[in-house]
Amino acid sequence: MTEVIASRSFRGTAAEDAIESVHNDLESLWLEVPFVQDIDQMTFTTAVIESASNVVQHAEPAGQAEVELGVDIVVCRTLLQARVSAFHAKPPFGPMEPGTPGKDAESGRGLALIQALVTTVNFERQDSTNTWVLSRTPPH
Repeated sequence: MTEVIASRSFRGTAAEDAIESVHNDLESLWLEVPFVQDIDQMTFTTAVIESASNVVQHAEPAGQAEVELGVDIVVCRTLLQARVSAFHAKPPFGPMEPGTPGKDAESGRGLALIQALVTTVNFERQDSTNTWVLSRTPPH
């Protein structure tokens, strides 16, 4: 990775107010990096918020501890990257590959939406932590 120009980190209980905190972090981040084009800010923000929302809505505790949401964002000149983590969580249910559910499906579109908004999505699991690494390489 190249030099980090700006970054933000959040960690807290995986609850609805966490999403607002992450959104506020992103808004303040964009003020520090005016070279990032509006379209890249918008698409990356949407992907990060969708991913964080999925943790809040779907992550289940692996034990007694509550699930915590972690979001670590870095901006480099040629890369936007977020690590969205569910701490103290069971492994996600179902495949980690994006797909398009049937037209009548109520859920399951999140990963496909995220995949469409960023350059790469990688999933990592270590101990009781699920992490989605979202990367967007803005055009030059």
